[in-house]
Amino acid sequence: MGQYSTVQTEGRLMIVTINRPEVYNACHPMANQELVDAFDTFTADPELWVAIITGAGDKAFCAGNDLKYHAETQAKTGKRPVHPAKGFGGLTARFDLDKPVIAAVNGVAMGGGFEIALACDIIIASDKATFALPEPKVGLAAGAGGMQRLSRMIPLKKAMGMMLTGRHVPAQEGYELGFVTAVVPHAQLMSEARRWAGQILDCSPMSVRATKQVVMRSLDTPAIETAMHNSHFPAFVAMAHSEDTVEGPKAFAEKRKPNWKGR
Repeated sequence: MGQYSTVQTEGRLMIVTINRPEVYNACHPMANQELVDAFDTFTADPELWVAIITGAGDKAFCAGNDLKYHAETQAKTGKRPVHPAKGFGGLTARFDLDKPVIAAVNGVAMGGGFEIALACDIIIASDKATFALPEPKVGLAAGAGGMQRLSRMIPLKKAMGMMLTGRHVPAQEGYELGFVTAVVPHAQLMSEARRWAGQILDCSPMSVRATKQVVMRSLDTPAIETAMHNSHFPAFVAMAHSEDTVEGPKAFAEKRKPNWKGR
């Protein structure tokens, strides 16, 4: 357990909780460094296949940048606080993670908090969750990927309507816009996130990583013919040469559950 976060493992699942509920789980550089360390561990550990990130308490997933700490630091030093290179939540500037991450959004997801969720592969939201990129209201901009990710995930005019106003969007509207995967009653949030994680764990981790890598790296390749050269993607090649790609059809033929090796 860190000072600003907690990490627990359940078999091949890792659950990371931002643990600063007294400030709506807002992140300062030290909290972000703990989260970087947690996801470095997740990335490197071959026994961990899926992660969930959530926030402590019932009010907030993450309220983003700790503006009070930001202002106090700038007043003392004349400089803005420096966040880790891998970004908010250890995720927003992490571009080499092929393992899937689920955001279980239990309340407010504002600014950098929303950017953490957008950097995840799946967003499961409590019906109490709200989302916003309100940085323009405090003289800032969503510099941890929010401007780039949201505009790629939902129709541009809808994204601009959110970003230029900083307005708060409830979970159900987020689902209708398309950046939320599923909305559930608040009390069911973590069980639903675990259910999604379990469905991913039923699949070959090699196939899951190949899928994520190909999808993410293909987003900026407009020509489908070019994007479909799957041999250009290392995770796809690794899958094609893995034990899992032999085990899957064999298990299907034998009418049994596959025994995935992840190699």
